[in-house]
Amino acid sequence: MQIPGRSRTGTEPVTARSALGLRLLLSLVYTPVFLAGTVFFAVWASRADPGDAPAPDSLRTLAWICAVLTVLGLVDLLVVLARRRRERAGAPGRGSRRS
Repeated sequence: MQIPGRSRTGTEPVTARSALGLRLLLSLVYTPVFLAGTVFFAVWASRADPGDAPAPDSLRTLAWICAVLTVLGLVDLLVVLARRRRERAGAPGRGSRRS
């Protein structure tokens, strides 16, 4: 089924699907890792003195990067779970084909 206003530009099959299982696994593994990194770098930055190496600003930057990656992992996890739930329910939606 062609989506109105969008044409196919690649050579992928019409029934191509995202690797939801792999995305689920990666989100489940790396979201807690980035959350732990956020906490670790934030605590380290709060205890660092201005003359320490690495500098507290660098540690805060690393904490922010880990926080952003944590949020992205959570969002991806929610998207994957919603898509898997929709597939299991058999509800028509984006990416499904009607015959």
